[in-house]
Amino acid sequence: MKSKSTIESKIEKVKRKFSFPKVLAIISIVGFLEIVLDSMFGIIVREYMGSLWLGIMGLGFMAIVKPRSLFAQAKERLTPTIFSRLTTFVVGAIAILAGILAVPQLGIMNPALLAVKGIISIISIFFIIIETWVIKE
Repeated sequence: MKSKSTIESKIEKVKRKFSFPKVLAIISIVGFLEIVLDSMFGIIVREYMGSLWLGIMGLGFMAIVKPRSLFAQAKERLTPTIFSRLTTFVVGAIAILAGILAVPQLGIMNPALLAVKGIISIISIFFIIIETWVIKE
């Protein structure tokens, strides 16, 4: 029987290995579900997909940043690593806010939301490139 500390250490490893490609995998699954719902069941959820996409991306950015530890570290000192994490936090917060505003019931249609989607897409591509080819674990 495994000891409790061994199990806790494995859980910590799983928590630490959360990466941005996993967020993109979730978005791919949601996109696949949209296609299945539309083609097989006639349920059209296209209006909600942009909002859901931005929400997932924002939550993904937040999960990568780990806000509690970020703010605790930022109170002590501001290093380039902490600054980049703060920037990622701000991008995630903007993505979540844009996702909320993109919900069709609110009816807020603004070109700024499309700009946010484009910017988040470009940032996501950079994250994929950096985590896939640049960072070696």
